[in-house]
Amino acid sequence: MYILWGTKYINTDLCKGILTLTLDLENTEKERLLALFRTTRARTLNLTSTLEDDDFVVQTAFFASPIKWHIGHVSWMYEAVMGKINKEYGFSEEMSAYLNSYYQQFGVPHDKGHRGEISRPTTKQILRYFESVNKKVEEFISTTAADVKGLDGITNDIHRLFEMCIHHECQHQELLVYDLQHMLSDKYVPPIKEDARCRDEGAFASQASSIRINGGLYMIGYKGDGYCYDIELPEHQVYLEPYRIDAYPVTNGEFLEFIADGGYETYKWWLVDGWEKANSEGWSAPMYWEQTTDGRWYVHDLSGTRPINPKEPVCHVSYYEADAYCKWAGKRLPTEAEWEMAACWDETRQKKTAYPWGNDAPTPNRCNLLESYSWRCSETGAYPEGTSACGCHQMIGDVWEWTSSEFVGYPGFRSGFDEYNDKWFTNQKVLRGGSYGTPAASIRTSYRNFFRLFERWMISGFRCAQDAS
Repeated sequence: MYILWGTKYINTDLCKGILTLTLDLENTEKERLLALFRTTRARTLNLTSTLEDDDFVVQTAFFASPIKWHIGHVSWMYEAVMGKINKEYGFSEEMSAYLNSYYQQFGVPHDKGHRGEISRPTTKQILRYFESVNKKVEEFISTTAADVKGLDGITNDIHRLFEMCIHHECQHQELLVYDLQHMLSDKYVPPIKEDARCRDEGAFASQASSIRINGGLYMIGYKGDGYCYDIELPEHQVYLEPYRIDAYPVTNGEFLEFIADGGYETYKWWLVDGWEKANSEGWSAPMYWEQTTDGRWYVHDLSGTRPINPKEPVCHVSYYEADAYCKWAGKRLPTEAEWEMAACWDETRQKKTAYPWGNDAPTPNRCNLLESYSWRCSETGAYPEGTSACGCHQMIGDVWEWTSSEFVGYPGFRSGFDEYNDKWFTNQKVLRGGSYGTPAASIRTSYRNFFRLFERWMISGFRCAQDAS
């Protein structure tokens, strides 16, 4: 059957087919989004399932947050988005006053350093709130069209906004891991525990090798059709001089050599700010390390109190410590462009990939991420299946790696959401690659994490680079 449309006749059967296909695609997208939402929400509760009631309210430092706050805040973010989409949507002012992190458009945020001083809303109220938001989001995604016009300052794609919230929750799951370690250390009982993978004996001897990268023109940033943050965009061209980058991250054993050589007592290796910070805080080793009276080193982490494993990547070091080590070793930290090129550029094929091993999603045989449930770093060389084309190991997972690059927007940057990542474009350094606390859905080689130079409670390490000459 044909009907007149303007000046042309249209095949209505064909139109029905196109409409059906469009609706099927929209339904498929909703199903994908709902599945991702449910998986993410379940993982948040799972991370906290072994805690005692009193654990939920403790705030151990100004940079950490109570566990109940994390659970409530990630739920509140979904409500903030639903309120942006539907101006008539109403949510609890009491919850918003406590759970808002820094979004001025939603009222004056509660002071981060004092989140642990608030007893109300209670943990029970927060958990009920978590469940109520689940129901609201499921209904919202199921019944709302994919696009709405006229939203203020944010993308028109509703599914994209909810996906942003899901990835935001993934970020807080990693922050939960940091805060649980800072609060409980070796007393945390993981809900799921798998043995950390160890590399084959004999391969470790090659650990100190460095790889030459020819440099040249390189397109840095996200390239693809999936989800990414606005700070990964736009993909743009940079020029890199030839350089060398270590095949492996710096290990505990190597960092122990720096300590034994007086690394923390030798001013010439340190930036002035770093030297002052190390002395004022009494740093003499990475965070969570302890030396006993007999001279042995131990670490208190989510795998318990255990002797330092010299084959694991060094972890919980600040930018200042990483930079000092590099100077001591006669090297430097890579720029984020150098790091990304080594992670995903295939020189032979002249092709860039989403991950070091290719474009397939992360799996436990390729890298150590949260879903590995190891709760610690794997030994260097443990994931030959995850090696990049140039020969770099463990560039995804285990430890976030410091780079020398300042965290600023790429040329042509455009904010995708009011008051989000671009609010931090000052006094931060970029880290790349993810850690054993990073959910697999969160990470790719273009992902840019960022922290202040003195911070080290997160799962942070580094690898060295140097000029090719």
